[in-house]
Amino acid sequence: MNKEIARLLRFIGSAGCRIEARPDGKCRLARPGRGELVLAGTVIAEAATRGLVLVRDAKLFATSEARPYLRRFLAAREEAFLDQHRSIEVVRIADADGARHVRLNSSASPLAALSRLRDGTGKVWFSTDALSAGDRLAQDFQFANLQPKITPSYEPRLGNRTRAAPGAGVEMKDSVLAARLRVSRAVEAMGPELAGVALDVCCFEKGLETVERERQWPARSAKLMLKTALQQLHRHYNPAPRRTRQSHAWGDEGYRPDLVG
Repeated sequence: MNKEIARLLRFIGSAGCRIEARPDGKCRLARPGRGELVLAGTVIAEAATRGLVLVRDAKLFATSEARPYLRRFLAAREEAFLDQHRSIEVVRIADADGARHVRLNSSASPLAALSRLRDGTGKVWFSTDALSAGDRLAQDFQFANLQPKITPSYEPRLGNRTRAAPGAGVEMKDSVLAARLRVSRAVEAMGPELAGVALDVCCFEKGLETVERERQWPARSAKLMLKTALQQLHRHYNPAPRRTRQSHAWGDEGYRPDLVG
């Protein structure tokens, strides 16, 4: 029914159309330049019940609710189509700022294929904690707009502005700046020897073989370096609680320590 109602609203448009009831219970709709459309009378009745259309002087018009309805219908169809090609999981991420739940497309994650790697004994090569840390780095990297642009920009440039004005960076949102700071701290925590492979795989979505070829590393060495990097990254995101030792001095009632050495 929703599909037929959407078809009706798209045919009506903003100008409306002529409507003629037929003996077989269907209605014939006619609109100049759009031809004719025959729909069951129940479809039009349901659309009228929902407040999407109204009939006036043998003409059918769309109400102000028709456009939002079409947007919701098309968005739901697109979401359903995308669900056929992705695997959405709700993942709980805990850090120093608290816990939050995020929707993760495991099929599109650059680390999705790595979760299937096994070692010689059949155990998974990358732990869940390590992969979660890599996904978090990728999310911050993407949100911070650190991915280099490879397409030309068609935004107009101001001819009377030869250089950036002082304080131009203030226009950047605080959330983006915070994401860039998190990426910078994560890179620093991994160190220059490990950060490169983590950025290549998690953020630039390069394969392990590509990393080995570009860096001239031995075969199957990239996954070992990446595993070490992600373990270090996980410890950065989830630092161990600091233990504080407290010393106690016991004495009899009225005891006073001798402060004279």
